[in-house]
Amino acid sequence: MEYIIIGLLILIVILLLIILLKNNGSKDLIERIGRLDTSLTKDIGDFKLNFSKDLRSDFEVLDNKIEYKLNLINDRVNNQLSENFEKSNKTFMNVLERLNKIDEAQKKIDSLNTEIVSLQSVLTDKKTRGTFGEVNLEYILNNAFGSAKGGIYDTQHKMSNGYVADCLLYAPSPLGVIAIDSKFPLENYQKMVDKNRTKEERAILEKSFINDVKKHINDISEKYIIPGETSDEAIMFLPAEALFAEINAYHPELLNYAYSKKVWITGPTTLISTLSIISMILKNMERDKYAKVIHEELDKLGVEFSRYKDRWDKLSRSVKSVNQSLDELHTTTEKITKRFESIKNAEIDKLKGEEIKLVPDSEE
Repeated sequence: MEYIIIGLLILIVILLLIILLKNNGSKDLIERIGRLDTSLTKDIGDFKLNFSKDLRSDFEVLDNKIEYKLNLINDRVNNQLSENFEKSNKTFMNVLERLNKIDEAQKKIDSLNTEIVSLQSVLTDKKTRGTFGEVNLEYILNNAFGSAKGGIYDTQHKMSNGYVADCLLYAPSPLGVIAIDSKFPLENYQKMVDKNRTKEERAILEKSFINDVKKHINDISEKYIIPGETSDEAIMFLPAEALFAEINAYHPELLNYAYSKKVWITGPTTLISTLSIISMILKNMERDKYAKVIHEELDKLGVEFSRYKDRWDKLSRSVKSVNQSLDELHTTTEKITKRFESIKNAEIDKLKGEEIKLVPDSEE
């Protein structure tokens, strides 16, 4: 850019000189100026050519740099797109996997709903409900005391009055023998909690449910509390937590009625807690039962150990005496050996007047 400005200034100067010279009429000077103009024109032409080459070279370098930068940007964009595509693909696969799991869970829920409906249809039968309660009760007993009854409880026990209790529990004193019977008042309860029924209908069904529970309490109190055979208490087991929660939350009068009849109402959770406490009491009693025996055996073991210590001390003294005798015998043996060596070396004169001692020095 600077060269162009300089060239223009030179041209302007030349033109001014030509105008002045024409006015003065100097022919020689005009020729010189003409030659100078030709030279300047050539220089300007060379300048244009060189400037064009430099400009083209600069543009080529700039173009190469731009192309290089664009390639870098393109590579980065491709890498970023590849990474994003890979991440998106993983996310998509995870979503598909989760959708498959959700689909499987939905199928299981559908099958569970079918099983629940079938279970409800099974529990509509009183006999089946009774069997369900007995199985549930025995399962809880196995969890509390183990599969081996071990004289702790007995299932389907026939009482002296002819009635069969679901379980007879041989608890420690002062509890004694306790009868446990499973009851499942389900029909009126299901109708009572049905939201589709009117308030009046539900009130009538609630009274029916209360009467059902009271009937079960009376049956247990009359059949399974026998003086001289069982304790004055019995347990009514409700195999559904919903029934137990309903009675405890909304029907305290039933609890009071059961207390008056010496019948304790339990659900699965409360029964297993009670049985676990009884199991712990039995284990502690069994441990205390053998504590005295263990103490006596430890005393006997102490006496035997005292005898063992006395005998060991005697043996130690005997061994010590034997060791001392062995040392003395070793001394005598060395003296005899020295005498034999002296005899062997013909040193008889030195042995005159000396006697060989065949007994230990301590016994001389």
